[in-house]
Amino acid sequence: MASGLYLTLLVGPVVALPAPKPLMDALTAVEVTTSATGRSGFQLSFTLADRSPLQTLFLLAAGGPTVELRVIIVATVNGIPQVLMDGVMRHHEVQPAGDAGHSTLFIKGEDLTAVMDLVPLPGLPYPMPAEARVAAMLAKYAMYGIVPMIVPSVVPDTPIPVERIPGQQGTDLAYINQLAGKVGYVFYLDPGPVPGVSTAYWGPQIKFGIPQPALSVNMDSWTNVEQLSFRYEPQKFRLPIVTIVEPTTHTPIPIPIPPVTPLNPPLGLVPATTPSGFDTLDDTAKLDPGQALMIGMARASANADIVSGNGTLDVLRYGQVLKARQLVGVRGAGPAFDGLHYVDSVTHRISRGEYKQSFTLTRNALVSNTPIVPTIGI
Repeated sequence: MASGLYLTLLVGPVVALPAPKPLMDALTAVEVTTSATGRSGFQLSFTLADRSPLQTLFLLAAGGPTVELRVIIVATVNGIPQVLMDGVMRHHEVQPAGDAGHSTLFIKGEDLTAVMDLVPLPGLPYPMPAEARVAAMLAKYAMYGIVPMIVPSVVPDTPIPVERIPGQQGTDLAYINQLAGKVGYVFYLDPGPVPGVSTAYWGPQIKFGIPQPALSVNMDSWTNVEQLSFRYEPQKFRLPIVTIVEPTTHTPIPIPIPPVTPLNPPLGLVPATTPSGFDTLDDTAKLDPGQALMIGMARASANADIVSGNGTLDVLRYGQVLKARQLVGVRGAGPAFDGLHYVDSVTHRISRGEYKQSFTLTRNALVSNTPIVPTIGI
């Protein structure tokens, strides 16, 4: 690998161990995609001889009926390790190469949410609040090093056993996502901070915190991105309207949710003001007012991102790995787009001699609301 970059690959059923040297020698490319919500995925590319036993070994090891083959990818940049992926293999593909005697083996997989989506358990009773149900389901995967981080909902849904006992619907992953959707939350796995450990986050999508070092463009020797462009799309702003029912008269009351909320603070001085339309959330009338408002705020946050950016960078030039689900500063893009942005997704592409990232940024306003952005990590 390039100077300042070291790649570690761990493979194995449940407990992943360092890959042997022949396997690392055959590895030619790594691609990992992380998004703010939903699953993350990866692809490994190997160049192997047609009669190499590694092809058969991979196919047999990952084809077991009960145990998925686990893969952990760690990139060490300038001495700082970063766990990029902790997942399982899901798909194999072999492509003959142009020269005789060699083939390219592609291994594709997903993060550990894939093992939570294997077996449906419909009707399994959970006579407890939603947060406790999520914790109970995640406890099954402690052997994978999954540590829960659960944020209690604003309005707890505590069932009374003599009246109703909630039952699971679908797989663990499907039910956890369903419970998150009922209170306007998100669920994802964040690998690390050490190999073999992942944080299972169930809570509101957070768009504030300590920003990462700034992405600099059009700044001569200070430029650390290869390409960066922005789009301003005010038509994406739609105003969600939730409906709550007054308990005495049962009168439905529509409540519009503004784009700026405590969970979605403005990242600029000029947020969207005129909606291009309205999203009426009729199903919220069946929920408690607190749950309805949380769902409305989650929809408002998604509808408020009128600024989006796409770019690529060289990690060694940037100095560290750009992470999704966090803030990052931008400078040199002009007064309208400088300032803090939310990193919505990142794709890592690693091959011999280089480490590139492509990324997507979002923001809910124009013009920076902060005079400076950090240029080094904190």
